[in-house]
Amino acid sequence: MKVVAFNGSPRKEGNTYEAIKVVAEQLENENIEVEIVHVGNKKIQGCTACNSCFKIRNERCIIDDEVNEWIQKMKEADGIIFGSPVHFSDIGATMKSFLDRAIYVGSANNGLYRHKVGAGVVAVRRAGGMQAFSQLNNYIAYSEMIMPTSNYWNIVFGLKPGEAVKDDEGIQTMRVLGKNMAWLMKLVELGDGKIEKPEPERKAFTNLVK
Repeated sequence: MKVVAFNGSPRKEGNTYEAIKVVAEQLENENIEVEIVHVGNKKIQGCTACNSCFKIRNERCIIDDEVNEWIQKMKEADGIIFGSPVHFSDIGATMKSFLDRAIYVGSANNGLYRHKVGAGVVAVRRAGGMQAFSQLNNYIAYSEMIMPTSNYWNIVFGLKPGEAVKDDEGIQTMRVLGKNMAWLMKLVELGDGKIEKPEPERKAFTNLVK
């Protein structure tokens, strides 16, 4: 089994990376391969609302950049981790541009990430961590992924790179998350082919204008 983790911090080995690394170590202890992709230092354009992904349905965004490669990594993985720093009580802008497009493409193509195990982790200096964590969870829930839990919300605290490792409770939270994620992935694997999965439904779009 394999997990792909996306580091949405501009810093390659900042506190977001430290959080992902703790989760990854627990997964690797269970013989699950982990690849960490650095997203936060890339120039990623936001979604243009062209809806080409729904018109063409070729598992690609019409904007031809790294996002299309990352979409395929997510499709092929058994588990996915989204990691982000907190910028103004929100996830990083580059991470949001990536997720807006990648998750929308997944929805346009019959749910590319359905029933994969997905988790979000957040690194914050002081406040805004819960809002950013909730935002990552919204992408996971929209994609029909299965979300593992921990013994607290998946947030570590720190300012300078590496400070998060001093947050004993935050690091424990990531460690427990990694163990629970590995366990859940194994349950999904054991059930594959034995328990019938619900068929995907084509997305219905409505609004409140009559």
